[in-house]
Amino acid sequence: MTHLLISPLTWSLLLALLLCLTWRRLGKPLRVAGIVLEVVLLLLCTPLGANALVRYVESRTPAQALCAADASRMPIVLLSAGYDWDPAVNDDYVALAPESWRRLRGAIALWQRNPGSELVIAGGGPFATKESTVLARLAQDWGVPTAALRTETGSTTTWESAFALRGTLPTHVRLVSSALHLPRALVAFRAAGFEACAYPNDSDYQPPGSWGYYLPQSSSLSKAELALHELAGTTVYAWRARREARHEAAVP
Repeated sequence: MTHLLISPLTWSLLLALLLCLTWRRLGKPLRVAGIVLEVVLLLLCTPLGANALVRYVESRTPAQALCAADASRMPIVLLSAGYDWDPAVNDDYVALAPESWRRLRGAIALWQRNPGSELVIAGGGPFATKESTVLARLAQDWGVPTAALRTETGSTTTWESAFALRGTLPTHVRLVSSALHLPRALVAFRAAGFEACAYPNDSDYQPPGSWGYYLPQSSSLSKAELALHELAGTTVYAWRARREARHEAAVP
């Protein structure tokens, strides 16, 4: 249901229906506003619109929040990104969502530059076989020693991951995730008391290419939905962070 609520296609169809039913009763300003909004929603179904939205969301992580070279001793916190299906065993790597693979690859590349760092993999998900457990097993296969790994398996959201790790790590950590997810993740970890810097493992933005870049595509719709999900999630997390700050300030 949530998937439908954040889909540009859903709102485009609803708006088109509303305009058809009310067109004769609408004044000229409302007609123009409705048409403009309809064009924007349809544009988000194209690579042009979806990538513009992705670029905007990714840019919400300011340059000063990115990890500096002198952050090499900070623990690395990797946020899992889910499964494509529930795995049966701890080494069912194919079940990992592609984004989980990409995030782990980025985290291990960062760890390899500072092999004395601790790599903490956070996220359990609503599964019998926890996401961080499978990712840690894959990290070992890719050369990270068991002694350098730690998992957090109880959380099901980014917010829960941040608060589950509070008090178990130093305040300063390097947070590894996709560029699209990091703005929301930073809000959660800072609300939990961390001074986290951001390490984007990759970007979902793709620059203009062929004529297909300007035509509606199902892949672009999925990308726009992800970006809208992150925007909505960041807004909710910012509200929760303010509420958490007020609560902590009220505690004697």
